[in-house]
Amino acid sequence: MKKICEYGLVFGIGAALYSLIEVAFRGFTHWTMSITGGAALVCIHFTNLKMKARGMFGRCLACCGIITALEFIVGCVVNIKLGMNVWSYAERKFNVLGQICPLFSFFWLLLSVPALMICTFIRKRMK
Repeated sequence: MKKICEYGLVFGIGAALYSLIEVAFRGFTHWTMSITGGAALVCIHFTNLKMKARGMFGRCLACCGIITALEFIVGCVVNIKLGMNVWSYAERKFNVLGQICPLFSFFWLLLSVPALMICTFIRKRMK
């Protein structure tokens, strides 16, 4: 039960923060981004636990990969398959199907630092 509460809390925080970040920078968000943000922080939380012996940079790279992969998967389903057009990076250099691009992967790398700190804080509090 304790693990369910922990991962539920992590999901809720990820959903809220991802949406708030998007509203702060784009002026709006979409409900699918809340789910994506929650799922991303749960994956980051799990990765942080499994990679605790690694340095911060290695964990940040893993988190960057996780967020980029989730963004690509969700983008292919939500934007391409369902035609919801929540976002497009089509105008960005080196984009992949308009769903991901190196610039935003770099942003995810930077945001991995506070995400890992949040996960560490939650884990210590939930012991």
